[in-house]
Amino acid sequence: MIRLLAAIFIKDRTNYKNKDVRTKYGILCGGFGIFLNIVLCTGKIIAGILSASIALTADALNNLSDAASSLVMLVGFKMAEKKADKEHPFGHGRIEYVSGLVVSFLILLMGVELGISSVKAILSPGEVDYSLLSLVVIIISILIKFYMFIYNKSIGKKIASPAMTATALDSLGDVVATSVVLISFGVSRVWNVNVDGYAGLLVAVFILKSGIDAAKETISPLLGNPPSEELVREIEKIVMDHEPIIGIHDLVVHDYGPGRMMLSLHAEIPSDEDLFYVHDVIDNVEFELAKKLNCEAVIHMDPIDTKNEKLSELKKMVLQVARNINKDITIHDFRLVPGKTHTNMIFDAVIPYEKDLNDEDVKKRIIEGVHEIESSYHCVVNIDHKYHDSEPQEKK
Repeated sequence: MIRLLAAIFIKDRTNYKNKDVRTKYGILCGGFGIFLNIVLCTGKIIAGILSASIALTADALNNLSDAASSLVMLVGFKMAEKKADKEHPFGHGRIEYVSGLVVSFLILLMGVELGISSVKAILSPGEVDYSLLSLVVIIISILIKFYMFIYNKSIGKKIASPAMTATALDSLGDVVATSVVLISFGVSRVWNVNVDGYAGLLVAVFILKSGIDAAKETISPLLGNPPSEELVREIEKIVMDHEPIIGIHDLVVHDYGPGRMMLSLHAEIPSDEDLFYVHDVIDNVEFELAKKLNCEAVIHMDPIDTKNEKLSELKKMVLQVARNINKDITIHDFRLVPGKTHTNMIFDAVIPYEKDLNDEDVKKRIIEGVHEIESSYHCVVNIDHKYHDSEPQEKK
């Protein structure tokens, strides 16, 4: 159904990186989700009232909250489409993440409410009379919710939407929760045992878990995720395919919402290249990155003395000293600055965040290690950190 609706209402529907296409998918899925959840909520309320089932009524209210969640997602996509302005020069793309967070809070709130109602039903159980209508409604609900999980997950992955991923997780939780209601239906019919309150409590637990998972999915990009390895490799390939660039480091990717990315990096260039030529190359690389990755790119040029063999040997020596401390430490921006009384050996040492290393301790140990080998140089070390898992790239 979603494919059919997308074919009707979305032109160029396979261009998932396009902002307009993403927004239209978000609005389409949000609107369709509202419709399906209202239909399910209506059917379950009717069946829940007729059967006096707290678990089924709770599941109906859960579908009502899902409709509200779909509405929040729809509004979030629409607001994220708003262009950049004076107050928000990087656009409004992160509103989509905020909408996903609101969805997760709604899920958690509903889980708490259903948990309270279920505990009351356990303490004061009533008569439950499941009918054939209840069974049919439950089975249809499971099938529809599983379908909603599939299309939200599929499209959410294609357009890289945390909000839709949160909605997909919610739908999967609903499948499990409604299956619990179905099991309680069977237990009640076969063994004549009232487990309705316990079923409702399990439903609440599944809802709370899906809410927590959804919150994690949306909080992470708001705080700032590292770029994916796939994206890093694609950036590196685009940059390194241009002569005379011989290496890159200090790659930083800023995410201002899906389709709104800014990146910066340092490109290493042989110091004897013509400055105007290099500037033109850098401009071309920035333009290519913007075109292929739908981003804004800023590249800083680092001149490298490629013909100084002594410098190369010293760099290898310093790198070995750093790697003796931890094998994942890298160095860059290595240069020598001679003075009247001594020569400064200046470089950046990059420490991965996941390593339990103290910046000042690493700095001290590098300086001491270099001084033991080459006491004639004065080390000036700047401690840096990696913003992704890839190694700095250099041409062999």
